[in-house]
Amino acid sequence: MTSTPKPTACLALADGTVFYGHGFGAAGETVAELVFNTAMTGYQEIMTDPSYAGQVVTFTFPHIGNTGTTLEDDETADPVAAGMVVKWDPTEPSNWRSTGDLTAWMATHGRIGIGGIDTRRLTRAIRQQGAPHVALAHDPNGNFDLGRLVAKARAWVGLVGLDLAKDVSCAQSYRWDEMRWAWPQGYAKRQGAGLRVVAIDYGAKRNILRCLASSGCEVTVLPATATAEDVLALNPEGVFLSNGPGDPAATGVYAVPMIQGVLKADLPLFGICLGHQMLALALGATTVKMNHGHHGANHPVKDLTTGKVEITSMNHGFTVDSQTLPKGVSETHVSLFDGSNCGIALDGKPVFSVQYHPEASPGPQDSYYLFDRFAAAMRGRRLA
Repeated sequence: MTSTPKPTACLALADGTVFYGHGFGAAGETVAELVFNTAMTGYQEIMTDPSYAGQVVTFTFPHIGNTGTTLEDDETADPVAAGMVVKWDPTEPSNWRSTGDLTAWMATHGRIGIGGIDTRRLTRAIRQQGAPHVALAHDPNGNFDLGRLVAKARAWVGLVGLDLAKDVSCAQSYRWDEMRWAWPQGYAKRQGAGLRVVAIDYGAKRNILRCLASSGCEVTVLPATATAEDVLALNPEGVFLSNGPGDPAATGVYAVPMIQGVLKADLPLFGICLGHQMLALALGATTVKMNHGHHGANHPVKDLTTGKVEITSMNHGFTVDSQTLPKGVSETHVSLFDGSNCGIALDGKPVFSVQYHPEASPGPQDSYYLFDRFAAAMRGRRLA
């Protein structure tokens, strides 16, 4: 008679549901919101995306860990997502770029993983009931106080009203000149003078900054709390608003006045994800919490100005309420999954933003044109 191995990890939902599995990575406990991601690749980029602060990620694709890890794929210095939930335990890596395995990478960075979970059942629950608050625990000895874990999940404050951009933003300004990865040289440096861009870091992914550099931009990154005076003092030709985590309304308390000050200077402005929501708030719209958000690398978005459909990478739990867009602000993109807003533009001005991630890491490359559009707007100003 064979004995069943004792579970070494568990996932406790606020409604009292408990999933048992096999722990990997760091031991310990964490409390967060649980979301699911439908991407088939890019788990390392997902875990290091600052927009996942305060969230545990369930991967719907079962093969997580098979390509290993490499420093080149980190979107920020350390993982930001609180933990991961997977169907099958991570396997040995099999990829020529791999420099380490996922289990060791998770442990090194203090992140908890749980494998052996019925992720289809868990994903259905998230879709039907909304993104739950959860407590994720990993104990190699398999000792869990379930009542306490469920209570911790129930007591967690949640993301509504929570400003997390300050937590993941840079502490001081810096310059960025690294461009997109290319074979065979990898990450090359941009040379010479470029279009002067100030990027506001609400939790910026490195590949966004690389895309700006590859489009000819000389990028200076400022913290999330930068003022309009801080931005304009650098004499920028354009301003970029980055992605980030948390409730946009909470971040907007200090971000909206800055953006409104920049808009008065009549500069080209481009926003992504939280930056899109910040621009919408600055223009007079409102944002709302979604049932379970959009997280994945296969989301179809329609460009209403051209009729073109883009397959995009997304990661957001809040959305701009398109019904609140004021006169003079046009909706440019919509999700073909649920019709939610995915882009806006200020009529007659080079000011625009999108909800999705055109830098495409992980994900498709349908939307790189947005960086070129931003650069073209700045070059046009030079010639005017």
